Amino acid sequence: MGKKCNFVVKINQNIMSAKLIFTREERLETFRTVKHLRKLLGGSISADDERKLHHHLSTALADDHIHRDAFGLNPVVLAFQTAVIATEEIGLKRDGVLAILLRTSVVNGFCTTEEVASQYGESVAHIIRGIVRIEELYKKNPVIESENFRNLLLSFAEDMRVILIMIADRVNLMRQIRDTDNLPAKQRVSEEASYLYAPLAHKLGLYKLKSELEDLSLKYLEHDAYYHIKEKLNETKKSRDAYIERFIQPISQRLEAAGIKFHMKGRTKSIHSIWQKMKKQKCAFEGVYDLFAIRIIIDCPPEREKMQCWQAYSIVTDMYQPNPKRLRDWLSVPKSNGYESLHITVLGPEQKWVEVQIRTERMDDIAERGLAAHWRYKGVKGAEGGLDDWLTSIRQALEAGDDLQVMDTFKMDLYEDEVFVFTPRGDLLKFPKGATVLDFAYHIHSKVGNQCTGARINNKVVTLRHTLQSGDQVEIITSSTQKPKQDWLNVVKTSRAKAKIRLALKETQIKDGLYAKETLQRRLKNRKIELDESTMNHAIKKLGFKATSDFYKQLAEGSLDVNTVIEKYIEIRDQELNPAAQQPTQSASEFEFENPDEEIGRNNDDVLIIDRNLKGVDYQLAKCCHPIYGDQVFGFVTVNGGIKIHRTDCPNAPELRKRFGYRVVRAKWSGKGSSQYPITLRVIGNDDIGIVNNITSIIAKEEKIAMRSIGIDSNDGLFSGTLTVMLDDTSRLEALIKKLRTVKGVKQVSRL
Repeated sequence: MGKKCNFVVKINQNIMSAKLIFTREERLETFRTVKHLRKLLGGSISADDERKLHHHLSTALADDHIHRDAFGLNPVVLAFQTAVIATEEIGLKRDGVLAILLRTSVVNGFCTTEEVASQYGESVAHIIRGIVRIEELYKKNPVIESENFRNLLLSFAEDMRVILIMIADRVNLMRQIRDTDNLPAKQRVSEEASYLYAPLAHKLGLYKLKSELEDLSLKYLEHDAYYHIKEKLNETKKSRDAYIERFIQPISQRLEAAGIKFHMKGRTKSIHSIWQKMKKQKCAFEGVYDLFAIRIIIDCPPEREKMQCWQAYSIVTDMYQPNPKRLRDWLSVPKSNGYESLHITVLGPEQKWVEVQIRTERMDDIAERGLAAHWRYKGVKGAEGGLDDWLTSIRQALEAGDDLQVMDTFKMDLYEDEVFVFTPRGDLLKFPKGATVLDFAYHIHSKVGNQCTGARINNKVVTLRHTLQSGDQVEIITSSTQKPKQDWLNVVKTSRAKAKIRLALKETQIKDGLYAKETLQRRLKNRKIELDESTMNHAIKKLGFKATSDFYKQLAEGSLDVNTVIEKYIEIRDQELNPAAQQPTQSASEFEFENPDEEIGRNNDDVLIIDRNLKGVDYQLAKCCHPIYGDQVFGFVTVNGGIKIHRTDCPNAPELRKRFGYRVVRAKWSGKGSSQYPITLRVIGNDDIGIVNNITSIIAKEEKIAMRSIGIDSNDGLFSGTLTVMLDDTSRLEALIKKLRTVKGVKQVSRL
């Protein structure tokens, strides 16, 4: 023991002669703290550890590697004070304490983690590496008040002792900066304590430290409010204690008479909790009625728990009027995190509302140890997945009082399905594991994603396929010549990015298709060939394309030669203009049955002439394809003898021909259309101001066209709408579609 005391004396002698000058108070504080720390650690730190630590600190001080911080505080004294908190309040032992005491030397470059590992073991070096990693996160200027940043810290630390040390360090710093003159730094530290470290302590079940952090942050940030509440509590403490005694005395007598083994305690709310309640309820201190709660803790075997809790509840509510709206029965149906208790608010003596919590020793033990203990209680949300179970194991290890060697096995796998990355501004975004730079780009904006060529991560240029890692700071690189590609759908991980890529590809296909169509029309015009749509559609089918969009896509990509298309077009046109021209006779065996689906009503040469004066035939226009005058149509005989008129390109046409070919009849329109038909158009375009008004004004100016309905849906800068109009034939429809396509911002107009 004498040898250990000698260690303290040596530290203080070296402190006096070092460049960092210790005040008399600092020397006394160091002596007291080291003595207390040794008592807390017992034999977990050896004499050899102390000898090496003494030499290390002496050398670091002598070489001027340790300096006062922004508050003028001595880092050596702070380190020993933090070590006491981490040991006494949290339960850390040798490795955690050594990491706290050596951390400053590593950060200041006096020694490396490799040297720490060789001198004190890999476990100590591992903790320091985690602390350094987290300090590097701060250099990225994160928005640390977000839940994402708290989750990132938990996932980034790897070793939970890193988070515990950070909490202990912040508690100690908050204690020491009471009288500092550096007010901006004091405010920043207090804000971080409030929205970062207090919630972390809460998640870990370190309720005492959590309340201290909250109260101190309120004291520094809301000085007047803190002292106002504190003075009010001091003024009312005597009367409050007397009231609690009056409240519980008759209950105790009734519980004892009922043969229930129990103990009761009163708990006053923290100053921070009272302040939050005052703000939430917008009331003065006197308006907060539940300044304290009474807890009845019953000692009974498991099989009698519910019965005795409800028995106690009955006794309390018989004596005091309950508020049924404030009953919380987590006894019959425990909370999802395992929390069990009965909460009831009753009207006590002097017409004051009092919250009473009824639970057994087992329930109270579980709650106090952190299995439930408000992790998802009173607005503090835990992360998804295994966070609660994992933190429970941590908390139980702390409270078991062991040396926490088990902490070495706690690797952060609870966020294995998530990564947290920074924007250049410090905003923190969450992505699924495996997400890429392209996912990040599309999360920012569709245009950024469409033009993404790669990214700069931690000042290193990477491709758009690069997989994101937690802690990355990502800056997207774009190019105006970049366009979305089909294989990008295999690069991204998020459904949001996939949807945006599909939309971009569709828009590109439409744009390229229009360009290809314009190119074809220009080439025909140059050769003085008049374009006929029906002849071109015939040529497209002869070239082997089922869909016109596929034809124009290949034309745009260059895989189909424009000259080939023109030659086929001329061939079809000449055949239609001179049907008598005969080709050399060929054997029937050389022919194949081509496009059987087009042989509508091949067993019946009669043609149904559609006219509104048609008599003796019951016919209707099919609702599946809405044919109008001018459409290529056919008739289908229904089971009741009527006829439904379908367009030849109706989605149902192939199935009708295949299964019921004998019921298909030829049909065509008679004369000029004299009726109006409802037609629905889909319009897609940029969500610009006034574009819808421009569309509707065009329709309003058209003769013999009436608007029936319009529906618009906007998303990510684009709108998609449906227009239902009444018109009399396809020529008027085609003219309308052509005009709508000229509206600035409209990308696509199609008939449904």
